[in-house]
Amino acid sequence: MSDKQFDKLLAEAKQASEGNNRLPPVEKWDPPLSGDIDILINTRGEWFHEGGKITRETLVRLFASILKRELNAYFLVTPVEKWRIRVEDVPFVVTAVEIILDNAKQALLFTTNTGDTVVAGADNPLRVVTDQLSGEPTPYLMVRNGMEGRLNRNVFYRLADIAEPASADGKYGVLSLGEFFPLQ
Repeated sequence: MSDKQFDKLLAEAKQASEGNNRLPPVEKWDPPLSGDIDILINTRGEWFHEGGKITRETLVRLFASILKRELNAYFLVTPVEKWRIRVEDVPFVVTAVEIILDNAKQALLFTTNTGDTVVAGADNPLRVVTDQLSGEPTPYLMVRNGMEGRLNRNVFYRLADIAEPASADGKYGVLSLGEFFPLQ
């Protein structure tokens, strides 16, 4: 992708999201594939273009707002363009959790590195994948439209601090919106 094409994609993304605090309706956009763009999201949630780190947070958030997943591939989409990008693991990193208590009901409000806020529940489940070799757990949260975020270690430790055993199987986990999510 040339610099001119990159600038065009950027302008279209800005136009799609300007004046609108909500995310653009990328799930409704299905333009033909425009090609591959040299953008990578690494395992730390950092964005790179042509090998250089994108350091402008507003630009990262803008691109994240037009990110779409189809099968196992990720794309930046506008109503008229669709560019495939590379993602090492998942596109988001969960950087914070707030525990909201109301009359013995609990909700877990998560924030990602791109400013998304998500309450864990049936539509946004938490899951933990354990590495077969190392036994190390990796926790994930469904953020939006089939795209997950990996929980930072400090967020996972915070959940471990409040974890309780499930009544039936004794596995430890957390509750959010009445759903139990095992952490082991």
